[in-house]
Amino acid sequence: MGIWWTKCVFSFIVLLRFVHFINAQPYDYPTANLSTRWINSPSLRHSVNFTDGSMVRSILLRGTYGPRFACGFFCNGTCDSYLFAIFILQTDSVSYITSPSIGFPQVVWSVNRNNPVRINATLDLTSDGDLVLKDADGSTVWSTNTSGHSVAGLSLTDSGNLVLFDDNNETVWQSFDHPTDCLVPGQKLMEGKKLTPSVSVTNWTQLSLLSFSVTKEGLFASVESNPPQVYFSLPVGVTNSKTSTLTYAIFLNGSLALFSSRLNESDSFLTIPKASSAQYMRFDPDGHLRVYEWTTSWKEVEDLLTGYLGECSYPTVCGNYGICSKGQCSCPPSAIDGTNYFKQVDYRQPNLGCSETTTLSREASKHHSFQEIKNTTYAIFDSNLENVDLESCKVACSKNCLCRAAIFRYGTDAARGSCFLPSQIFSLVTYDNRYYNSIIHVKVQNVTNVSDVSTAVTRRKKRSRVPVIVWSSHGSFFGLLILIAILRLLVLKRRNSEEGEEAYLDQVPGLPMRFSYEDLKGMIKNFSKVLSEGGFGSVYEGLLDDGTKTAVKQIDGLSHVKKSFLTEVEAIGSIHHVNLRKKIILDIAKGLTHLHEDCRQKIIHLDIKPQNILLDENFNAKISDFRLSKLIDRDQSRVVTTMRGTPGYLAPEWLSSEITEKVDIYSFGVVVLETLCEDMQCHRAQITTMLRVAARCLQSDHTKRPSMSHVVNVLEGVLEIENNPEYELSSLPLKTMSAEFTALLPSVLSGPR
Repeated sequence: MGIWWTKCVFSFIVLLRFVHFINAQPYDYPTANLSTRWINSPSLRHSVNFTDGSMVRSILLRGTYGPRFACGFFCNGTCDSYLFAIFILQTDSVSYITSPSIGFPQVVWSVNRNNPVRINATLDLTSDGDLVLKDADGSTVWSTNTSGHSVAGLSLTDSGNLVLFDDNNETVWQSFDHPTDCLVPGQKLMEGKKLTPSVSVTNWTQLSLLSFSVTKEGLFASVESNPPQVYFSLPVGVTNSKTSTLTYAIFLNGSLALFSSRLNESDSFLTIPKASSAQYMRFDPDGHLRVYEWTTSWKEVEDLLTGYLGECSYPTVCGNYGICSKGQCSCPPSAIDGTNYFKQVDYRQPNLGCSETTTLSREASKHHSFQEIKNTTYAIFDSNLENVDLESCKVACSKNCLCRAAIFRYGTDAARGSCFLPSQIFSLVTYDNRYYNSIIHVKVQNVTNVSDVSTAVTRRKKRSRVPVIVWSSHGSFFGLLILIAILRLLVLKRRNSEEGEEAYLDQVPGLPMRFSYEDLKGMIKNFSKVLSEGGFGSVYEGLLDDGTKTAVKQIDGLSHVKKSFLTEVEAIGSIHHVNLRKKIILDIAKGLTHLHEDCRQKIIHLDIKPQNILLDENFNAKISDFRLSKLIDRDQSRVVTTMRGTPGYLAPEWLSSEITEKVDIYSFGVVVLETLCEDMQCHRAQITTMLRVAARCLQSDHTKRPSMSHVVNVLEGVLEIENNPEYELSSLPLKTMSAEFTALLPSVLSGPR
């Protein structure tokens, strides 16, 4: 009995140990099979919080002991949003992923930094081999698009490469081919690929102002103006470049080396301290390419791109027009005549750069001049003209509406040299005697000369003096003469006043074309079509000879109303038109972002159109008329409702009566297209970007339309939009949609919620 009991107890203990073993989560879990789903929730295995506010929820982990690669969901700060990312973290043999007081997780790759997900987002390795990230509402955020490619599983390698492999263990897709802002040892940066930094450590949005890329010519760090301005280059070796076909850079232990595909030796390289522990390099928001290594914490061990100008080598160190001097930032000094053409964007943060006190206006180009910025040079120089003199360089800039400065460098000839005409000015640099041959003349907008107006006012005052009249005994006769003279003087004064106002109006830079009353009368067909009426008068629709539609405002004859009108014309004439249209579009986008993403309940407006966009006196756009709007709880992805809105602005999915906030985004796209009617000669890039935004918003498949926050980031220049997407702007026959819209009654369009 005793022996039997002992055997039973021993067997039970062994069984318990075995059960504990099979239920324990394996420490090294680097692979996953098809048909696997991970949910971003606290129940996900290996969820670890860190004292810096970051958190990881690891789904794959490779290796044991020390700094290791893992992938999963990552957040930092408030943890309202998450990245699906690869990160380096600390591990041990007891608690698996440790939570140290220093050495927090370092993200080296991510897929959704421009579109973070929320709690309960999912990552699916589908049965047909696609890796798909979806947000909590079920919308697709990212996919490898590898369905039907014979994918057998998912693996995280020792080098930190996330790989989809087939039955032959061949790579179908890998994260190394899609770098973000980092490289890890062994990773290649291929020709045509680039690193782009995030805005900050906690703001993951892609900062598209800077790029680090590889071309057949070599390795380049650029600021993305139009055209790009290169501030660092590592060229391919001259001899070898003739036989090379494809160039790539690779992060090796001890170097960042450039190779051509037909060569066995590197053409050029940057030296990096050899690694004693885990390393990675990151292209940071300030334009530096830094190498970090784990010792007792993460420390910078190399800064690869710093040139002979030191910190001032970087084009964004002091912002636009800012002058960098030994790491300190300031604005250009006043001109010789005492005029200040530049001012600090924020006096508390000089590194944010300087703005023009008077914005350059293409319409007022006759008032452009140049200010020489003495004792300065420009870290970037990409010659546009060779063997020219300084004056020719300035003339070339004055004739080019995109040019912002004439930067001249003397060559061996004391009178001639090279000329650079940048379309955007970034940080300038003070120089010592080594750079005496560089001269910078920045294009500036002169303040409008008002001397003519002052002269007119003086003349009016002289004419308004009442002549001294000597009364005679014929008082009644002379009294009549004086009365006539006074009346005549008043008429003359009024005429001079009107002439003075017109003289003042002529000084407004960029003033629209002026027409006579008879021309206007014919243009609007004798005041036949009223667009709107207000307290000061009415607005009529007109048509120019070239077919351009116009709006003509007829004001009442009161003098104070005329002054208000002149002020209004001055304000409109002084505004750089393309910037005003862009500003209105951006305001609408921000308003919709607030309704869709920032409120406790999601608000769908359902009637976005120009008539429901109000402008205040500063041309700030406000969304109005919420009679048709719909409230949706955050856990709802869509809602069923009767068709409402305005024909011409309705998204195709209205025909199914099941809609999301993407119907507003479709209507926004229509409004953008209606707004963009400006001259594209000097603003082609801006307008092209806005047209691409509109096209994205008008996708017939609502899941392919961007969020409004994404639109805002594109319009503000934080994000880029793809150049050649496959747009699907109509999934229904036009006749069918037209028939549906025509049949709508006003009672339906403004029906119940």
